[in-house]
Amino acid sequence: MSSTHEHCERHMNSPDTATQQLRTDEDLAGEAASGRRSLRRVLALRDFRLLLAGTSTSLLGDQFALIATPWLALQLSDDALALGTVLALEGLPRALLMLVGGAVTDRVSSRRVMLVADILRSVLTAAMAAVVLAGAAQMWMLYAFALGFGVVAGFAVPAENSIVPTLVRRDDLQAGNAVIMGVTQFMGFAGPTLAGAVIAGFSSTTTGPGLAFAIDAVTFLVSATTFFLMRPASVVEGTDQPTGLGASIRDGVRRLWGDPAMRFVLCVLATVNLFAVGPLMVGIPLLAHDRLPSGAMAFGVLMAAFAIGNLAGYGAAGGTRLPGARTMRAIVIGVLAAYGVVIAALGTITNLALAAVLLAALGAGNGYLGITLLTWMQTRTEPSMLGRIMSLATFASLGLVSVSQAASGAISRWSLDGLFLLSGALVLATVAWAATQQGFRAFLTSITEPTHPTDKEAVA
Repeated sequence: MSSTHEHCERHMNSPDTATQQLRTDEDLAGEAASGRRSLRRVLALRDFRLLLAGTSTSLLGDQFALIATPWLALQLSDDALALGTVLALEGLPRALLMLVGGAVTDRVSSRRVMLVADILRSVLTAAMAAVVLAGAAQMWMLYAFALGFGVVAGFAVPAENSIVPTLVRRDDLQAGNAVIMGVTQFMGFAGPTLAGAVIAGFSSTTTGPGLAFAIDAVTFLVSATTFFLMRPASVVEGTDQPTGLGASIRDGVRRLWGDPAMRFVLCVLATVNLFAVGPLMVGIPLLAHDRLPSGAMAFGVLMAAFAIGNLAGYGAAGGTRLPGARTMRAIVIGVLAAYGVVIAALGTITNLALAAVLLAALGAGNGYLGITLLTWMQTRTEPSMLGRIMSLATFASLGLVSVSQAASGAISRWSLDGLFLLSGALVLATVAWAATQQGFRAFLTSITEPTHPTDKEAVA
């Protein structure tokens, strides 16, 4: 009988083992080459390049408005509740109209919806810029602007989230999402820093916010032009549906609710965003305004730090294979738990560098999960329902944000520290609950096979 050492040696040197090792190396090299080919195919598409140019320009302008809106609210009112109200007025109609926007996108096409939405948003931001630069801005005007912007966003957001699958091949979707989201976060890094500098240069007046709104208005026009230049024939247009909008929305809800993995993911997203997004959107401007030196510049630095983290997370997700169930479980629990810990810690921070590092780390986890979940959901959804499913996903993410923002504004008047600590504790409690649910196991199983039911039936 041969020794164990001899047996292992023969096994390691056997032709079968050598062949398996060679195949493994070839598979890894093939996957890397496939990823590069996928990226080249995506960037070779004229309409995808137009989307990339328009989206990146518009998103750069959005960062100016993102800084200008809360800062103008604080300049006009110096009231945390007013700030929360502005954010809620934008978020509420966006949430209420999201499902209608998804159904309209499936009927009309994401390109057409985005074209009209960008024109309307350009008009709104230009009007806001005019009244602010004229020195005539009042809180009711900012409330009206936020409300109108939220109405348009209710149609624009589902179209934004469903347009990439209409432009690229199914097996290039991961690369397409990575490019768009990566550029988005790069603009999220550059924009807040530039906007903070512009607003800080006019710190004692409203001129800075007015200029920021004007820049945003111009970028919306650029984006609208790129959508106009797209070739309609190359974009998957909406489908004619005999049912009304109400029935179309109900079909989408039934499709999503019948998928245990999707149902679980959206429930967790809704809960975490309820507890976390409002405190971050209300609390971070107040933290910069009340506790950190440099004021608006500090606010811009914090937003840029979060964007840098997101960019790193998107790069990691786009450049690596989807992890297995055990690794994904650790990532999901770790990232969401980090949300709770970091938010709670923000209540004790008075150092800009430390706050920026924490938000960058938070952004990295957020970016990785974001691109993974987006691609998973897009590939799991039938093309004819993409707009509705994306609207439901966005509704789950943002639907309760307006409530979160309004509540955060009220709580922060009592205690900013208390707002951050309460938010962190509720997020951690949500993570502990989610980790024990059957839906979590369904998600971990499905993420390695992101195929919608129609494909499975076709294979069978």
